[in-house]
Amino acid sequence: MSGSLIADIRPLRESPAFRRLWAGTTLSSAGSSFTGFAVILQVYDLTHSPLAVGLVGVAQMVPILLIGLLGGSVTDTTDRRRLVLVTSSCLAVVSAAFAAQAFAGLGLVWLLYALVAVQSSLTAIDRPARATFIPSLLPPSQLSAGLALNQLSFQITLTVGPALAGLIAATPYLGLRACYLIDAISFSAALYGVARLPAMRPQPNARRPGPRAVAEGVRFIRRSQVLAGAFLADLNATVFGLPVALFPAINAERFGGNPVTLGLFLTSIGVGGLISAGLSGPLRHVRRPGRAMLCTVAIWGAAFAGFAVASSLWLTLSLLAVAGAADAFTVVFRGTIVAAVTPDRLRGRVMAADYVVGAGGSQLGNLESGALGSLTSPTVSALTGGLVTVVGALVLGLALPAFTRYRREPDGSAHEGVPGDSPTDQRPVTGQTSPSGSAISPAPASSLSSSP
Repeated sequence: MSGSLIADIRPLRESPAFRRLWAGTTLSSAGSSFTGFAVILQVYDLTHSPLAVGLVGVAQMVPILLIGLLGGSVTDTTDRRRLVLVTSSCLAVVSAAFAAQAFAGLGLVWLLYALVAVQSSLTAIDRPARATFIPSLLPPSQLSAGLALNQLSFQITLTVGPALAGLIAATPYLGLRACYLIDAISFSAALYGVARLPAMRPQPNARRPGPRAVAEGVRFIRRSQVLAGAFLADLNATVFGLPVALFPAINAERFGGNPVTLGLFLTSIGVGGLISAGLSGPLRHVRRPGRAMLCTVAIWGAAFAGFAVASSLWLTLSLLAVAGAADAFTVVFRGTIVAAVTPDRLRGRVMAADYVVGAGGSQLGNLESGALGSLTSPTVSALTGGLVTVVGALVLGLALPAFTRYRREPDGSAHEGVPGDSPTDQRPVTGQTSPSGSAISPAPASSLSSSP
């Protein structure tokens, strides 16, 4: 029985390429978390202003909205492997620039914002392009397993990365400079894994990148209840049920504002996601991922509603861990649906939309919960958001019956097609090896933390 609970590691065991890429992505993601931690800490050290720290999120968000969807149309007309090599190399240069300014002691906040904006622009192209690799290279029967392993990698990074970055930043003779430098060096692991992939050329009839190509992708999503349901369910969870902006105020009201307790809030979410990702074996048996996704979204909302009124610390942390566990499953279900129903010629644009939805929803959720918390109270905001998320999941289930009926067969194939695209559109990309030969673990778009 225990073997059926543990994450399915067949992609790691059967594909050397997947092992290299999974390990490389995990190391590089950990390095990126070091930079994310260091930027926030450096901006605060220079300004002592929460607003200045909040503007880091703005510097991340604006490029995602401006570039994300257009970058997807570029992905569909380019050799995806080559594109990721270029964007990853450029991201490594940006990380080196972060390290250089820290070693030089420049202390320029505007430079940090500029580097964050450039990093976010590149990531808005890099991550959706990486997300096309798993469905192109893994057989359908291993798709959920590959996505679950990808989520496990992310949860490890979310749980361990910031803690290690904090230790390094507090160590004499290391500090923020070492955090930035480690990130720059970690890109070598990711680049090595991507370089070993075969060429991933676009379909011969690929539309030229631009507004028309973007519009084609949006029309495809709009006319598919399955895809629209996955995106709307994720937005429902992040816009209404993600009260991270309220964590400091709730911590101050109930637990005296202890920074250690505040850190435990986020750590609990990460630990819950890590446990559920590690016990993701049964997910390969789920035949109706749309219905399952609505259930996990409802659990996510209910957990945050309980968090809003919990009085004891142990109950607060337990409910946050439940939310993190539900989030990890939600990400896997959403990724499975998006990958299975999207034809390869549109994969880059749909994955770009998926990335924008994940990243944008998190930022909107913080804005919504913070604004409502200011008008009412942090408790009312968190409770209301959680309950609205549960109700929203029920409404989506009733309004989008095709989403709840969508079924995957035991071999991973879809039971219901997407209108307007024939099954032949879902063939592997020209020039790729057989599905069992290699795969990649793309950067995740978690409901909790999908921003770069």
